[in-house]
Amino acid sequence: MFASADSVVKFNGLNYDEWALKIQYTLGIMALDIAILTDEEPKAIKDDSSEAEKCCYQAWEKSNRLALNLMKMTMVDNIKPSMHKTEKVREFMHKVKECSQSDLADKSIVGSLMSELTTKSF
Repeated sequence: MFASADSVVKFNGLNYDEWALKIQYTLGIMALDIAILTDEEPKAIKDDSSEAEKCCYQAWEKSNRLALNLMKMTMVDNIKPSMHKTEKVREFMHKVKECSQSDLADKSIVGSLMSELTTKSF
């Protein structure tokens, strides 16, 4: 199987569910979903770290870095500056979801107010 950033729909502030599903699928196909699936970052590599610990941390770090890049690449340009700055992909995904939900709430309020204003008689 093959996956690329081109196969992921661009996040526009309103399509979080579709975007998140495609991001998770793409990262899974590319075997880069470790950082999204694990709750905690592995302990940093030290001089006395075992080979397994080093391998685990390196795999997580690569997954985290490339997943963040993929997420940022698949956002429309006008959303990128307002996104939360973080170095952890799970936190970034959570903040994107929060942003999406607050945007929807704000847009629905604006829509309601516009509807009310256009139907009022003065």
